[in-house]
Amino acid sequence: MIPIIDLQDALTLGAPRSAEVAQQMREAAMASGFFYVRHHGVDADQVAAQFALAKQLMDLPLATRERLAMQNSPSMRGFELMGAQTLDQDARPDLKESFYCGMAYTDDHPYVQAGYQTYGHNQWPTEVPSAPDQCEAYIQAMLGLSRRLMQLMALSLNLPETWFDETSDSPMVTLRMIRYPAHPEGADERTFGAGAHTDWGAITILAQDGHGGLEVQTPEGDWVPATPIPGCFVVNLGDMIPRWTNGLYHSNPHRVRNVHSGGAPRYSIPFFYEPDYLASIEAVPGTVPEGETPRYAPCTAGEHLVEMYRRSYALKTRGEEATA
Repeated sequence: MIPIIDLQDALTLGAPRSAEVAQQMREAAMASGFFYVRHHGVDADQVAAQFALAKQLMDLPLATRERLAMQNSPSMRGFELMGAQTLDQDARPDLKESFYCGMAYTDDHPYVQAGYQTYGHNQWPTEVPSAPDQCEAYIQAMLGLSRRLMQLMALSLNLPETWFDETSDSPMVTLRMIRYPAHPEGADERTFGAGAHTDWGAITILAQDGHGGLEVQTPEGDWVPATPIPGCFVVNLGDMIPRWTNGLYHSNPHRVRNVHSGGAPRYSIPFFYEPDYLASIEAVPGTVPEGETPRYAPCTAGEHLVEMYRRSYALKTRGEEATA
């Protein structure tokens, strides 16, 4: 069972229900690392408009999507074509297509000049002139929610509420709009819209349409559906969180199969929050028992993310070259 956490009266620093919500997050994080959030402060009309934009982008001609493919972008932004990613190396290529974009950092930002992964220009199709401003507004809404969730996570770890704030000065964030075709008839057990995987960063905030298809692996190894709930986002912890908490909090596998009746495509919009590229990811105070060594070697957020891109897309990215 994936818990539902109500963020009412917990969305601002020092809000009255902050400690209560932080405890609920701790319980979820020590289980599957998945939970729903309601009363999250993001307007329903803004979310609906983002789904409409996702359909516009995915309906563009193949020639446009090929021209703006993410492999043509130094910052790995643009269109991901069908079968381009294999999240589960034991499964077939994922049956999905998507569009990636990120924050509009300026050319003189030091991370853009260094060529770090996820910092740089977006690729926008001229056929959808509203896309840049609309995506930037959605990114800012998701970024505000992500930063608040990180503050609540700090409280859940018995740390000052602002403990993680300094790691989000120039965050790595990715907005992704995904379309999954209907699951093929007669497909084998190695066919998925998105194969079993954990997310790479800190927090993922997912808006999903009403079709469902997301499945989460419980600590016991069972797969349970993350059924869409109106007005709620699905939140899950990424692989940086176990590193930050010495394994206390979990980043559990999940997968997607678009098996609903009717054969319509499934749309989902995940927002991936990762901290500043140079943020240190190492066990926070209170998570390493006295006399023991941390379970994970320290690294920067950028080092971790570049390695995940390399594994998933089997390519050498500009960010990898910049940190070699």
